[in-house]
Amino acid sequence: MRIILSRKGFDSAAGGCPSPIFPDGRLFSLPIPDKKSPIVYSDIQFEGMNVGELVSQLTRDPKRIRHFAHLDPDLRSEAINRLPGWRPLMGQAGSAQGHLRNEGIQPGDIFIFFGSFRPVEQTRSGWRFKRDEKARHVIWGWLQIGEIRKVDDLPADAMLWARYHPHFAYGPDKANTLYLATDHLNLNGEVSGIPGAGTFSGIDDRLLLTAPRAEKQSQWRLPSCFYPREGKSRLSFHPDVSQWVLDGEFCSFNSAARGQEFVFDAGTDEGPAIWIKTLLGL
Repeated sequence: MRIILSRKGFDSAAGGCPSPIFPDGRLFSLPIPDKKSPIVYSDIQFEGMNVGELVSQLTRDPKRIRHFAHLDPDLRSEAINRLPGWRPLMGQAGSAQGHLRNEGIQPGDIFIFFGSFRPVEQTRSGWRFKRDEKARHVIWGWLQIGEIRKVDDLPADAMLWARYHPHFAYGPDKANTLYLATDHLNLNGEVSGIPGAGTFSGIDDRLLLTAPRAEKQSQWRLPSCFYPREGKSRLSFHPDVSQWVLDGEFCSFNSAARGQEFVFDAGTDEGPAIWIKTLLGL
């Protein structure tokens, strides 16, 4: 099994700010802007909140409510109105898709989505970020691959339930790829009652990638099973073994500033699957 640590959602470069951690601990990854997408922010709902209003408040830009949103990965059935047959899915293209292809990503592999998050508070004028809190990298969702489909190869009448997705709005592109979720999570041959894709309900220490007391959100801490073996890193985009520090049951390193998809080949090591089970409370 391969684990893909997949960077998604708002940050300082895409969107201009982190995604919010609400006072009750709930996480919501803000979809990045995308002028080609058919979905506007005001189309999207999150637990009774209009995402267009939320984005406009957090960015202090009222026009954002009418901007177009790249709803991808799309993991929550209640986010927008759906056609029958909807399944959670994610799209990828360009160099990031080339990297996934070169790493041999296939059904059964699992995306673990993370992004930049910062606590927010509610004021009379709406939501704003708490001034005394820093942004940090937090895991917010997952998707285990059930099917891989090339958008350009799909017949015109295929996957009609997914035609809202922004990757159908792009021009011809042989790399344009969709990853559809499995029905239920399968780790090391054990089929669970957990859906094949979903989002975590709230902040938890287990979901933090940024190390405790780190000055920068890119200073990560992961379980020791991710530590390089035999002088070689198994996490793509992180080849410099000298940057890794082993500390008991954890290891730490500076995550790559660039790149969306960081692939880890677990091989026969059961540790990464155990880590995912821990994230899910299994």
